[in-house]
Amino acid sequence: MNKILNLIGLDSQKIILENTYEAWLWCFCIILITILIRRFLAQLLISFLFKLINQKSNLTNQFQTRLTQPIKHLVLLVGLVFACEDINFPEILNLEIYGFMISGILKKVFSLICIIIIIQFCNRIVDYFAEILRKKTEKTESKLDDQLIPFATDSLKIIIIILGGFLIIGNIFNVNITALAAGLGVGGIAIAMASKESLENLFGSFTIFLDQPFTVGDVVNVGQITGVVEKVGFRSTRIRTFDKSLVTVPNKKMIDVELDNLGLRPVRRSKFNIGLTYNTDANQIKNIVQEIQNMIDNHDMTNNEGRVRFMEFGASSLDIMVLFYVNSSNWDDFINTKEDINYKIMEIIKNNKSDFAFPSRSIYINNDENRPKK
Repeated sequence: MNKILNLIGLDSQKIILENTYEAWLWCFCIILITILIRRFLAQLLISFLFKLINQKSNLTNQFQTRLTQPIKHLVLLVGLVFACEDINFPEILNLEIYGFMISGILKKVFSLICIIIIIQFCNRIVDYFAEILRKKTEKTESKLDDQLIPFATDSLKIIIIILGGFLIIGNIFNVNITALAAGLGVGGIAIAMASKESLENLFGSFTIFLDQPFTVGDVVNVGQITGVVEKVGFRSTRIRTFDKSLVTVPNKKMIDVELDNLGLRPVRRSKFNIGLTYNTDANQIKNIVQEIQNMIDNHDMTNNEGRVRFMEFGASSLDIMVLFYVNSSNWDDFINTKEDINYKIMEIIKNNKSDFAFPSRSIYINNDENRPKK
């Protein structure tokens, strides 16, 4: 360093801002080198981590970018520490503000940033493993593991944040963690009362996992909400309605109200009436009813519990009830089967020379020509 400073005509031992030129040059060089190699070091550490866990996945490249960012920040902070190790800071940093040294405050801020970066890194590691497990569970038939992974991911993240919070309280604010834990034991009742609903929702999530009234992917009806369960979290369950809206329902409500798991139904029922015109005679109606009944009984997607009956005389039609069950709880199977049956019903009615009725009214006009005049 002395030769470099001599080349540019500077005295290495000359003092500026309470430090020699040599000390400032070393500090600048370390910072510069850290900035230049921090990306390389971060990628090296991440590669070592992936090699350590012996995990090969298509997600590696995707998460390598996400994991590299916090490591880069951490390497930079470590480089700053080494760069400033031999630097004498100005006396102004030794001043007290409300009983705190400025230099001490800066150290606390530095420690706080390091802890936050570590928390961020740990959460992204959890996301990485959760995504790997999610890809594996997609290949299994069980839906319980699909539901368990998001719940476990949120649980680990909360634990990491809580531990990080204790580190911040203990190291940054110099709070005795043991005494704090004892104090929480006394104040736990007050906290529990204040967070009563949150605890009820938390216990509700455990009840959902233990009783398994539904799993992710099931179609459920809760109160006025009907849709597909997408995620079960700590506090709430997310349901995607058939209108594609995402509804968040507290877990407490999911276990307190009547829940109809439509996904567990072995069949789906369809019931409707078809109206024939009044000029359809009895033999035609009998043939139509019998042919529709045979068609439903022989359909690949229905069972033999379907019923077709001539039910009543409507205001403007002869009404035939059609009732059948589709052997699938899947919505697409249901609507496709119903469409196919509707087309065949139209064909049956046409072949029997009848037609569908529509609301109509007959008006009779009385001829009053022979009425005596007043």
